Amino acid sequence: MDVVLRPAGADDVPLFQRFAVEPGLIGLDWNGFRDAQSPVRRYAEDGFLGPDDGRLIVRSGDETAGFVSWRSGSFDGRTKYWEIGIALLPEYRGRGIGWRAQALLTAYLFEHTPIYRVQAATHPENVAEQKALEKAGFRFEAVIRGCEFRGGRMRDGYLYSRLRDDPDPVLGNGSVTGSGEEAVREPLAD
Repeated sequence: MDVVLRPAGADDVPLFQRFAVEPGLIGLDWNGFRDAQSPVRRYAEDGFLGPDDGRLIVRSGDETAGFVSWRSGSFDGRTKYWEIGIALLPEYRGRGIGWRAQALLTAYLFEHTPIYRVQAATHPENVAEQKALEKAGFRFEAVIRGCEFRGGRMRDGYLYSRLRDDPDPVLGNGSVTGSGEEAVREPLAD
């Protein structure tokens, strides 16, 4: 399966707008309507590639399947980690795209930033995402009790992580590319 990550372009902004205003599109992560113009402003500001967070488009073959994201965090106020996420359009879920995209994003972040830890959180009922994270080389760490307000009440979450020196997953076919002529193919795990 060919999975590619690339920077967002102006033509991708409507995808981000859809995730802000279509309740069923994001699945369990729906937290109410959001400002649909926020992605327009963010793209104009930095193309979704900021120093503390970012987003890349996930492509499968010639089609846009969704996006991956990351943001920085810190437990001690000094040592940073990345927390990653993924949002795939419903028709691309369950096809092996998600775990590959998350593994590629993690490899990209380890290659281009000095971060030692990448983590991801998911819902206890999202078994497909739990399996995807494990396939992408993440390990289950903990139940985070009462960590999010969703569906009218506080709910638990599951925390997964991957450290820089953890074994790489076997990706198969995938890449991270730039845009235009200067596209770069990143090496994949052996």
